[in-house]
Amino acid sequence: MNPEITTYIGYSASVFIVLSFILKDIRKIRIVNMIGCICFVIYGIFNGLLWPVIIPNGLICLIQIYHLLTGKKA
Repeated sequence: MNPEITTYIGYSASVFIVLSFILKDIRKIRIVNMIGCICFVIYGIFNGLLWPVIIPNGLICLIQIYHLLTGKKA
């Protein structure tokens, strides 16, 4: 993938993560944070398999999905 596009994906991921800290509704927080984590996983994959980026963000994404599906509040 084009390195410039990969960089934009990384910046987008950062924006989504920061935005998730601004929101108040827990469901919106989880969704926005999950989008940021997905972007970071994509960034890690296309930037040479950066496992320290891929693994934690992949796990956080799965946790967010779990909480969204089960309706957990915290």
